[in-house]
Amino acid sequence: MAGSTAAVSQVQEIRDITRIERIGAHSHIRGLGLDDALEPRPVSQGMVGQAAARRAAGIVLEMVKEGKIAGRAVLIAGQPGTGKTAIAMGMAQALGTDTPFTAIAGSEIFSLEMSKTEALTQAFRKSIGVRIKEETEIIEGEVVEVQIDRPTSTSGAKVGKLTLKTTEMETIFDLGTKMIESLTKEKVQAGDIITIDKATGKVTKLGRSFTRARDYDAMGPQTKFVQCPEGELQKRKEVIHTVSLHEIDVINSRTQGFLALFSGDTGEIKGEVREQINTKVAEWREEGKAEIVPGVLFIDEVHMLDIECFSFLNRALETDLAPILIMATNRGITKIRGTDYTSAHGIPIDLLDRLLIISTQPYTEKEIKQILTIRCEEEDVEMTEEAIAILTRIGMETSLRYAIQLITAASLTCRKRKGTEVDVDDIKRVYSLFVDEHRSAQFLQEYQELFLFSSSDKHQQQQQQQRVTVSMETS
Repeated sequence: MAGSTAAVSQVQEIRDITRIERIGAHSHIRGLGLDDALEPRPVSQGMVGQAAARRAAGIVLEMVKEGKIAGRAVLIAGQPGTGKTAIAMGMAQALGTDTPFTAIAGSEIFSLEMSKTEALTQAFRKSIGVRIKEETEIIEGEVVEVQIDRPTSTSGAKVGKLTLKTTEMETIFDLGTKMIESLTKEKVQAGDIITIDKATGKVTKLGRSFTRARDYDAMGPQTKFVQCPEGELQKRKEVIHTVSLHEIDVINSRTQGFLALFSGDTGEIKGEVREQINTKVAEWREEGKAEIVPGVLFIDEVHMLDIECFSFLNRALETDLAPILIMATNRGITKIRGTDYTSAHGIPIDLLDRLLIISTQPYTEKEIKQILTIRCEEEDVEMTEEAIAILTRIGMETSLRYAIQLITAASLTCRKRKGTEVDVDDIKRVYSLFVDEHRSAQFLQEYQELFLFSSSDKHQQQQQQQRVTVSMETS
């Protein structure tokens, strides 16, 4: 029985530490790759090239971190495959978890469930954080002894005692079943410095005491030593929670409260609710209980928005509670959606006046090779120098995205032939199997009369002649 119990606890332990890791298009991005002077390093944190654009993004990043300037808008414009989304993801990584970052695509807001302006309002509110301060009581000290008495029968409850000390006092606490489970889960032992939240019972291990530094000959690099706490065991500590305005909106507008956040059934939120919340947050700011954290709203493919959305953005950027707005587009001079007028990037001129525009440039051959090398490391693919050179040439002649997509396919081909490194033959194999945009277009031009609804002039003429012949025969 004891063996089965140990097995169950071991399975639960594995589940706790296992997390899903997927390799995405920008999973190799760790930041903007800037030094302290906001100068871009040639290759750093997954970013390659685009020095001017990264430097400009770093200045915007500093503006966001200060948190005092909001309602500014930035447009990242460049041709496809020049790293616009990668720069935005680098900014998100550099900001960390404390600053809200919301990423949406321009076509996301067109939904039957809610109006376009409501979808944009919710995206704006998700990007504004409220840092709420509150005091809580904690118990902090060094563990002297953990004593757990397990019952002889299976029905009895476990009981135990925990001895904690500071530099000035020492106390023994009786432990219940839940506290014993928490201490076991955190692997608390004598010599650890821990904190216990009195309200929730959460146990946090801060590290090992310096007095126990010589207990072991060898320790892992993650072992952290801290001083034994001073003063009393029970202390009042200021805790800071960061929530978004949208989360507060949902909790106050639905009968099920915060459960609506998990179900996704937020729906449209009334303007009166938002006004009351804005008033309450303003009161908290005056009392010093909370502070506003303007975050970042990133809208990719912004040319997909229509004239009504652009008018809304114009007004929304002028409000007090507005985040930093970052937009990206790969369009040139094109029609503004919902109108017959053309404009640069498909954005109205009055909104373009408000934007700081960052342009991205095509990658050089050397930069494409460095990007492909980073992607090979990210996807855990071993590749020969000759294969990378061929892949770089493919990226130059077709597109960087196409070359990146061939990496995993070539790796699978290599694995099938029981190889350890992807070589030139594997690249040639997948290159022949998967055509790029140019070869696909060339194929369509050669065989377009075989496809349905072909718009070629020759095919239309043939169809017209067939119709004339049929009409003459029937007459």
